[in-house]
Amino acid sequence: MEALSGTPAKIADVAARAGVGVATVSRVLNGRANVRADTREKVLDAIAALKYRPSPTARNLSLRRTHVIGVVVPFFTSPSAVERVRGVASGLAGSAYDLMLFDIEALEHREHAFRLFDRGDRSDGLLLISLIPPDDEVERLHAAGLPCVLVDAPHPAFPSVLIDDVRGGDIVTSHLIDLGHTRIGFLGDTSPDPFRFASSLDRTVGYERALVRAGIEPRPEYLREGTKSHHIARSTAIDLLRLPEPPTAIFAASDTQALGVLEAARILGLRVPEDLSVVGFDDVEVAAYVGLTTVRQPLFESGRLGAEMLLHMLGSGAHEVDDGQTAQLSVKLVVRSTTAPPAN
Repeated sequence: MEALSGTPAKIADVAARAGVGVATVSRVLNGRANVRADTREKVLDAIAALKYRPSPTARNLSLRRTHVIGVVVPFFTSPSAVERVRGVASGLAGSAYDLMLFDIEALEHREHAFRLFDRGDRSDGLLLISLIPPDDEVERLHAAGLPCVLVDAPHPAFPSVLIDDVRGGDIVTSHLIDLGHTRIGFLGDTSPDPFRFASSLDRTVGYERALVRAGIEPRPEYLREGTKSHHIARSTAIDLLRLPEPPTAIFAASDTQALGVLEAARILGLRVPEDLSVVGFDDVEVAAYVGLTTVRQPLFESGRLGAEMLLHMLGSGAHEVDDGQTAQLSVKLVVRSTTAPPAN
């Protein structure tokens, strides 16, 4: 049986020309060893004669591969998330894998994304950015045999790429204390939150640790929580700065929130840094433009390293290689123009 002239050959045409079954052709195409040499030669000759081109989609399905890496990230439009995803794309460049991005901005979005990946047929591996999976999702991901790496989110069941957020919070607060500030506010994320962000909580721990070490009693009214939105940060900072004894410095858990604090200071007629010192965290591109003192974390590098760790797992054929292995990247305080000694 020959393929009609001008009609692309099908696998059945190859099987008929070689005098073998379709399953044998499939084994040859997939490089399986359980085919006799002479039979393999007949199949290859038939493929060449018919100019047969196997469907990549069908072949991937037969191998149970998608050549897709799923990336789940909350609030993708935030500057820090964009930079991490750029790193992931760089890490996957030159590999056989495409990137499938899921932007999570509500709890139901997170649940929907996990349900898709739990099936195990949407991607060959999963990168979770700034998102700690609940224990029931961890069990389902393991049951699906899906290799998974976390970036900016710790979990003992998965390899992860992290920074020392506690130390980050400590070095910011110590910098402000060294300048002479004792009334230091902290603006972080609501805890507990549906996205299970861990970084803001750890930075709070570092903030309080530095205060106690310096003999400064942490003041509950100076610890405020909100979301990563700079609009929420602005209104929260306004409330904080209207206290009878307001802080002379505010440490925001992200640069985006720090921008909200700067806007609040402008609205209230406060000069930065003369009347108020402000520090952020991340060192996204806009931080340098506004002269923001901040903590630089390797956002791009964390995404790139997470992708490389996942590619290593996929290449080794292991689904749970080095569970709990942590790659910790360094952070650095970048002092610019938004911090100075208090005026009084």
